[in-house]
Amino acid sequence: MEQKGEIQVNHRGISRPVVAIAGATGFVGRALMRELQSWYRIIALTRLPVKEIHNRSWTDDTGIEWRSCDLFSLIDAEYALEGVNYAFYLVHSMMPSARLTQGKFQDMDLILADNFARAAAKAGVKQIIYLGGLVPDTKDLSLHLRSRLEVEETLGSHGVPVTALRAGLIIGTNGSTFRILVRLAEGYRFMIFPRWTMSLIQPIALPDIINILHYCMGNPKTYNESYDVGGPDVMTYKDLIIKVAQVLNRKCYITIIPYFPPWLASTLLGAFTSSPHALVKPLVESLKHSMVAKNLRLQEEMNLPGLPFVDAVKLAVSGKEPRIKIAPPKQVDEKINNVISVRSVQRLTLPPGRDADWVALYYSRWLPRLFLGTIIRVKLDQNGCYFYFRFMRQSLLDLTFSHARSSKDRPLYYITGGLMARLNQLPHRGRLEFHAVLNNRYVLVAIHDYVPTIPWFVYNATQALLHVWVMGKYRKHLERLAKDTNKK
Repeated sequence: MEQKGEIQVNHRGISRPVVAIAGATGFVGRALMRELQSWYRIIALTRLPVKEIHNRSWTDDTGIEWRSCDLFSLIDAEYALEGVNYAFYLVHSMMPSARLTQGKFQDMDLILADNFARAAAKAGVKQIIYLGGLVPDTKDLSLHLRSRLEVEETLGSHGVPVTALRAGLIIGTNGSTFRILVRLAEGYRFMIFPRWTMSLIQPIALPDIINILHYCMGNPKTYNESYDVGGPDVMTYKDLIIKVAQVLNRKCYITIIPYFPPWLASTLLGAFTSSPHALVKPLVESLKHSMVAKNLRLQEEMNLPGLPFVDAVKLAVSGKEPRIKIAPPKQVDEKINNVISVRSVQRLTLPPGRDADWVALYYSRWLPRLFLGTIIRVKLDQNGCYFYFRFMRQSLLDLTFSHARSSKDRPLYYITGGLMARLNQLPHRGRLEFHAVLNNRYVLVAIHDYVPTIPWFVYNATQALLHVWVMGKYRKHLERLAKDTNKK
């Protein structure tokens, strides 16, 4: 039994509970490991290969066990959560994960969350604690914020209790958004802000977030609950940057102009702060919303008003934040790094009364009709489906159905041959899978770890474009089916 705040958390006889942290190499994950490592057995999840190849795990000199886990792989997620009592989900997929990544980051996020939730349910995890974003009271949410809500729903879709913490800007030394603010304040004395960035924000200090995450773990009162969290200060983005500059002993002058295109703002912000466009774009899109907590009921229960903003910034830039020696595996297989792989995720509407298995089988029958049967033919049997050019004997692509790894809401096909596929190039087999998500409203059609045989520039100009075009046609076809079904 453990004393936290004003409550006692009983871990039901578990003397040293096992806690998994997905997103362990991020700045929140590293701080959380420092907080928990004295009390719990920590399993840190990383996409990097670990030292012990055979069991895919390795314990560093801090006693933290690192497990190699690509969350795009359900098998990896299941292995990673074996023996875990509680799991923290601190993952966001805004950065590309393959040489060619086709699809929207919010759909990538859904697959990661769905795999994690399925694996957590199979492992008997007692609770998932998710750190998401504040949600403004508006229907016109940015894709970035809408994605956070979808992830929250998906994590709870397989029966494991979820505690969702919704935070705005987290002030910490290595926070990606905070680093952008510091670079602006340090590097530019005069700045121009569009009026749509004059919305309000309620930042929170990293130590407060860590305290709240720990408080929720194993606390039944927080199961299946969502909480807004924030610090005591609410301000505009303009005031926020000016205050950061003051802490850095810099002077900063900001002029507000009536309008500035968001796409141009993203491009310039990325260039001025040396930040990836994939990271900056969704963040800029969120600036039009006021990111303010509706209430702080959880922090009131904890008696945790939080650090004032200026104090949080001083702590973050002082280098006095508590540190933990992080030693994630760094072995890099250059052969694997040089493999040109493809990941493609497309979201389709699921017609009422249908499941993901139906969408997969129907696709193999629909595709020849798209080409009027003159170019593509498809052979089906109980083991899978095989695609051919009309007058060729050798297949273009062989997809073998995995009876052992499939379900009605997630059929899985491995890429096992064909002229268009290069096999055995990556740790995971190439595969095509169909995820039913968001209470069966959608199906995500995903290609993972596919290595094409044709030269890369040819693939980009032909097969890659053709795939997106075909999936767009299939999406519209399913939408028509859904409308027709709803009319009956």
